[in-house]
Amino acid sequence: MHPEGATRGYLSTLLGCYCPRCRKGALFQHPVSLRVGRNMEMHRACPVCAQPTEIEVGFYYGTGYVSYLIAVAISALSFLLWWLLIGFSFSDRRFFWWLGCNSVGLLLGQPWLMRFSRAFWLSCFVSYDPHWRTNPPDAGERHNAEQANNW
Repeated sequence: MHPEGATRGYLSTLLGCYCPRCRKGALFQHPVSLRVGRNMEMHRACPVCAQPTEIEVGFYYGTGYVSYLIAVAISALSFLLWWLLIGFSFSDRRFFWWLGCNSVGLLLGQPWLMRFSRAFWLSCFVSYDPHWRTNPPDAGERHNAEQANNW
Protein backbone atom coordinates (compact mmCIF):
# COMPACT_ATOMS: atom_id res chain seq x y z
CA MET A 1 0.00 0.00 0.00
CA HIS A 2 1.32 3.45 -0.90
CA PRO A 3 1.58 6.11 1.80
CA GLU A 4 -1.03 8.85 1.51
CA GLY A 5 -0.32 10.97 -1.56
CA ALA A 6 2.46 8.73 -2.94
CA THR A 7 2.10 7.84 -6.58
CA ARG A 8 4.42 4.84 -6.37
CA GLY A 9 5.83 2.55 -3.72
CA TYR A 10 9.38 2.37 -2.41
CA LEU A 11 10.49 -0.47 -4.70
CA SER A 12 9.16 1.14 -7.88
CA THR A 13 10.77 4.42 -6.76
CA LEU A 14 14.14 2.66 -6.52
CA LEU A 15 13.81 0.67 -9.73
CA GLY A 16 12.68 3.74 -11.68
CA CYS A 17 15.33 5.98 -10.06
CA TYR A 18 12.89 8.57 -8.75
CA CYS A 19 13.36 11.04 -5.90
CA PRO A 20 12.90 9.25 -2.55
CA ARG A 21 11.38 12.35 -0.92
CA CYS A 22 8.45 13.02 -3.28
CA ARG A 23 8.61 9.81 -5.37
CA LYS A 24 7.71 11.83 -8.47
CA GLY A 25 10.80 13.61 -9.80
CA ALA A 26 13.43 11.86 -11.89
CA LEU A 27 16.89 11.78 -10.33
CA PHE A 28 18.73 11.62 -13.65
CA GLN A 29 18.63 14.06 -16.55
CA HIS A 30 18.65 11.43 -19.33
CA PRO A 31 17.19 7.94 -19.77
CA VAL A 32 19.44 4.88 -19.31
CA SER A 33 21.96 4.53 -22.11
CA LEU A 34 25.30 2.86 -22.72
CA ARG A 35 27.01 6.28 -22.86
CA VAL A 36 28.40 6.27 -19.33
CA GLY A 37 29.16 10.00 -19.08
CA ARG A 38 25.65 11.01 -20.06
CA ASN A 39 24.09 8.14 -18.14
CA MET A 40 25.22 9.45 -14.75
CA GLU A 41 24.22 13.11 -15.13
CA MET A 42 21.94 13.89 -12.19
CA HIS A 43 19.82 16.93 -11.47
CA ARG A 44 21.35 19.11 -8.74
CA ALA A 45 17.95 18.99 -7.04
CA CYS A 46 14.74 17.10 -7.68
CA PRO A 47 12.78 18.96 -10.39
CA VAL A 48 9.55 18.40 -8.43
CA CYS A 49 10.33 18.92 -4.72
CA ALA A 50 13.78 20.62 -4.86
CA GLN A 51 15.46 17.94 -2.69
CA PRO A 52 19.24 18.26 -3.24
CA THR A 53 20.65 15.10 -4.79
CA GLU A 54 24.21 15.57 -3.53
CA ILE A 55 23.91 15.97 0.21
CA GLU A 56 27.63 16.49 0.83
CA VAL A 57 30.89 16.40 -1.08
CA GLY A 58 31.75 12.82 -2.04
CA PHE A 59 28.29 11.60 -1.04
CA TYR A 60 28.09 8.91 -3.72
CA TYR A 61 31.36 7.11 -2.89
CA GLY A 62 29.34 4.54 -0.97
CA THR A 63 27.49 3.52 -4.12
CA GLY A 64 30.54 1.54 -5.24
CA TYR A 65 29.97 -0.85 -2.35
CA VAL A 66 26.25 -1.08 -3.09
CA SER A 67 26.89 -1.76 -6.77
CA TYR A 68 29.48 -4.40 -5.90
CA LEU A 69 27.13 -6.22 -3.49
CA ILE A 70 24.31 -6.22 -6.04
CA ALA A 71 26.66 -7.56 -8.74
CA VAL A 72 27.79 -10.35 -6.39
CA ALA A 73 24.15 -11.18 -5.58
CA ILE A 74 23.23 -11.27 -9.29
CA SER A 75 26.23 -13.52 -9.99
CA ALA A 76 25.30 -15.86 -7.13
CA LEU A 77 21.71 -16.05 -8.36
CA SER A 78 22.79 -16.72 -11.95
CA PHE A 79 25.25 -19.36 -10.70
CA LEU A 80 22.47 -21.09 -8.75
CA LEU A 81 20.02 -20.95 -11.65
CA TRP A 82 22.64 -22.21 -14.13
CA TRP A 83 23.55 -25.04 -11.76
CA LEU A 84 19.91 -26.08 -11.27
CA LEU A 85 18.83 -25.74 -14.92
CA ILE A 86 21.95 -26.67 -16.90
CA GLY A 87 24.51 -28.02 -14.45
CA PHE A 88 28.27 -27.56 -14.29
CA SER A 89 31.01 -29.65 -15.79
CA PHE A 90 34.62 -28.88 -16.60
CA SER A 91 34.70 -31.57 -19.28
CA ASP A 92 32.37 -29.69 -21.63
CA ARG A 93 33.16 -26.14 -20.47
CA ARG A 94 29.70 -25.34 -19.07
CA PHE A 95 31.34 -23.44 -16.21
CA PHE A 96 33.17 -21.19 -18.67
CA TRP A 97 29.94 -20.62 -20.62
CA TRP A 98 28.29 -19.49 -17.38
CA LEU A 99 31.26 -17.25 -16.61
CA GLY A 100 31.03 -15.62 -20.05
CA CYS A 101 27.24 -15.20 -19.96
CA ASN A 102 27.37 -13.79 -16.43
CA SER A 103 30.12 -11.34 -17.39
CA VAL A 104 28.26 -10.12 -20.48
CA GLY A 105 25.05 -9.76 -18.47
CA LEU A 106 26.80 -7.72 -15.78
CA LEU A 107 28.49 -5.50 -18.38
CA LEU A 108 25.21 -4.82 -20.17
CA GLY A 109 23.41 -4.17 -16.87
CA GLN A 110 26.13 -1.89 -15.50
CA PRO A 111 24.60 1.45 -16.64
CA TRP A 112 21.32 0.68 -14.88
CA LEU A 113 23.12 -0.85 -11.89
CA MET A 114 25.14 2.33 -11.34
CA ARG A 115 21.97 4.43 -11.43
CA PHE A 116 20.09 2.04 -9.16
CA SER A 117 22.96 2.16 -6.65
CA ARG A 118 22.77 5.96 -6.52
CA ALA A 119 18.99 5.91 -6.09
CA PHE A 120 19.29 3.32 -3.30
CA TRP A 121 22.10 5.23 -1.56
CA LEU A 122 20.11 8.48 -1.63
CA SER A 123 17.02 6.69 -0.29
CA CYS A 124 19.04 5.49 2.70
CA PHE A 125 19.53 9.12 3.77
CA VAL A 126 16.38 10.82 2.44
CA SER A 127 13.01 9.37 3.42
CA TYR A 128 9.58 9.86 1.90
CA ASP A 129 7.79 12.99 3.09
CA PRO A 130 4.03 12.87 2.48
CA HIS A 131 3.89 16.63 3.10
CA TRP A 132 6.74 17.51 0.71
CA ARG A 133 4.68 20.32 -0.87
CA THR A 134 4.64 22.31 2.39
CA ASN A 135 7.86 21.11 4.08
CA PRO A 136 11.08 22.52 2.59
CA PRO A 137 13.86 19.98 1.91
CA ASP A 138 16.79 19.76 4.29
CA ALA A 139 19.81 21.58 2.94
CA GLY A 140 23.06 19.62 2.82
CA GLU A 141 25.12 20.14 5.93
CA ARG A 142 28.63 19.80 4.56
CA HIS A 143 28.38 20.91 0.97
CA ASN A 144 30.91 23.38 -0.39
CA ALA A 145 30.14 24.13 -4.05
CA GLU A 146 33.59 25.65 -4.60
CA GLN A 147 35.32 22.42 -3.57
CA ALA A 148 32.89 19.98 -5.19
CA ASN A 149 35.16 18.91 -8.08
CA ASN A 150 38.60 19.32 -6.52
CA TRP A 151 39.67 15.69 -6.59
